[in-house]
Amino acid sequence: MNIMFDSIIINYTVRGEKFTCNDLHCEHFDLIVQSDGDKLSISIVPKLSLSIDLFRLTIPYTYDDSNRIFVNGYQSWTDSMEYHINQQMSELARSTEFLLRHTPLKMSGIGRSGDLFFHDYPRRRGVFYGWSYGYVRRGDNVDLFASLSERSGFTIVGFDVSKGFVFIEKDLEGVCFDVESQLLSMARITDEYDAAFDRWFEYMNIRCRETKKRNGYTTWYNYYSRINESVVDRDLQSLASFDAHIDCFQIDDGYQTAVGDWLSVDHSKFPGGMAEIARKIHSKGLLAGLWLAPFAVVPSSEVYKAYPDWLIRDARGKKYKTGHNWGGFYSLDIYNTAVRDHLKHVFDVVLNEWGYDLVKLDFLYGACVLPMRNKTRGEIMCDAMDLIRECCGDKLVLGCGVPLMPAFGKVDYCRIGADIALSWRHDKRKPREDVSTPHAALNTMFRRALNGRAWMNDPDVFLLRKNNIQMDVEQRELTALVNSVFGSLLFVSDNVAEYDDRQADMLKRAFAPTKIRVLSVDLDHSGVVIARYLQDGESKVIVFNCRNGRRVK
Repeated sequence: MNIMFDSIIINYTVRGEKFTCNDLHCEHFDLIVQSDGDKLSISIVPKLSLSIDLFRLTIPYTYDDSNRIFVNGYQSWTDSMEYHINQQMSELARSTEFLLRHTPLKMSGIGRSGDLFFHDYPRRRGVFYGWSYGYVRRGDNVDLFASLSERSGFTIVGFDVSKGFVFIEKDLEGVCFDVESQLLSMARITDEYDAAFDRWFEYMNIRCRETKKRNGYTTWYNYYSRINESVVDRDLQSLASFDAHIDCFQIDDGYQTAVGDWLSVDHSKFPGGMAEIARKIHSKGLLAGLWLAPFAVVPSSEVYKAYPDWLIRDARGKKYKTGHNWGGFYSLDIYNTAVRDHLKHVFDVVLNEWGYDLVKLDFLYGACVLPMRNKTRGEIMCDAMDLIRECCGDKLVLGCGVPLMPAFGKVDYCRIGADIALSWRHDKRKPREDVSTPHAALNTMFRRALNGRAWMNDPDVFLLRKNNIQMDVEQRELTALVNSVFGSLLFVSDNVAEYDDRQADMLKRAFAPTKIRVLSVDLDHSGVVIARYLQDGESKVIVFNCRNGRRVK
């Protein structure tokens, strides 16, 4: 299907003066439009240096009441789901938006993990937006609007039902254009759900690096940063003795002396060091995994104190806080040569000297919170993921907290939903990227198209334990079922030695090798999800209310 656009609007600035152009040929630039079947590219040929404040393409579109609209959230943790055409995006409370944009909380780093500070949130029924790709679904078929490259800048895919169009925008903030440059490369693919996504990835020439589904354990959701060598030894022994298909044991946050000082091990917790922990994991026949947030540093870290010139700074030259975790953290400038050398050394030690097989890399969005060095956020994130793969070679990488498309084909596994909470409750007063079990479940189902194409999907952990959790047995088992059907990296965070027979049986069933083919997922106005799939050729269905985690008969 050819991409026939109705109008194009470019607001731009030349020498401090603002202009608007609604044509392919303007006073200060020309646009080159190339169409090839269901692909479209647009480049700009500037006649003098200019910056683009708004780039918007509108495509006429006829919606009907049976349509469902999917919008992809900004990064791993951002809510992503299908909507009915008359719904309103509602996962950001007005009070939260006001507090984070217009009070001193703006400087805390809260909200900078998402798009809050560089994209307006719609508050009208029938207006939706997402990042990199989105679709309108009619039954089993989708009309997929998808970027073919985010290197020129992140692509916003939006839908306006009342005005009858699809709109495509580009985040081009921070760049001065003075030579011919591509602005947009996208495809519109109308086909059956899986066939449409297959074709999209063929156009991008992206293949999944890893195809193996893995099971294992992470320390985080039971102990958080309160880990030590004795806890790890105990849970490792329990897991290795458990009769199930288990591949990996991962150490999460808490082993290092400070976030940013990844090679400085807290020897009061791990007196034997991290190489010894990897050796113990390997002795049980498991892959050893280790968590890092490679771009993040906190003020108490030695890296922060010794190398202030390594940090991302705003337009005024001030250090820019990129998140509120650990009391507030900053991020490294990946274009600083010393930073790149530092990161290469960190990964060389972790992967080759310590001997870890998999690294979970978190808070990756921090690399691109600000456009800089005449590069858009999208280009920076693409460069950051290129650097990650360069540093890690052929080792397994689990990405997390990352804008998704720049990580396509760069990581082996990727988180595609929010961190789960220890309860099912969701607090809409929190930013869209905050912990949320309902969001984790919905993202797991509605981002399923990425599984086996971009990477293998990580739906986050499921928890079956009875202690240190506020979910009842029905909610815990539902999470395990959803993850096992839709996910490809299945981790628990429990001491499995404490399981009773029911818990042990549930874990074995979740971890058992099985062939799954998802047929459809539908979400109605009341929050009820109906997911149909084949398991080893047998038809199955999951029906539950995503608002309370209850199965529906």
